[in-house]
Amino acid sequence: MYLQSDRLEFRAYRDEDFQFLWSLLSDPEMIRYIGKGQTRDRSEALKFLYWIYRSYQEHSQSGLLLLIRKTDGRRIGHAGLVSQTIEEVDELEVGYWVAKEFWGQGYAKEAAEALRDYGLHQLGRDRLISLIQRNNRASQKVAKHIGMAVEKEIVLSGKKVYVYTIEKEDNDGIPNTGNKEAAPGEG
Repeated sequence: MYLQSDRLEFRAYRDEDFQFLWSLLSDPEMIRYIGKGQTRDRSEALKFLYWIYRSYQEHSQSGLLLLIRKTDGRRIGHAGLVSQTIEEVDELEVGYWVAKEFWGQGYAKEAAEALRDYGLHQLGRDRLISLIQRNNRASQKVAKHIGMAVEKEIVLSGKKVYVYTIEKEDNDGIPNTGNKEAAPGEG
């Protein structure tokens, strides 16, 4: 899978990217809203990298990809379309992590837009989701920006998580959040 946006290139992880991945996974602030919110040691980070590699083999059209800033080639995070099973339904999740030093610069929005368009148009998916913990306001803003809205709340890994969705007919180029309910305390 090859993907790019105005400022970003998306590419598959390679072994030499491990230190960067580990820097994300070992930072409590970065991992706070991911899974159980627990940092990972070197061994657990390696297992995560191997999981990424396996996902490439199992689903060649999806997986977590490294985000590279075009202007200087710096790794700034990762994003991708990730297979998820939610309440026994196979879904494709738009996921994005941007390293702290690049927060607030619009990179997550840009990556999420590119993934939304790729998933709905190139892959021909009718629906995409994002799983976002209740207190992760920044990710909720990104999801809304790309036209997603809360469909429901579930418990995942012991945490309350909003399931944001977008369906192909919702994606006419204009973010559409009016057809689904707003998350409690939002809007």
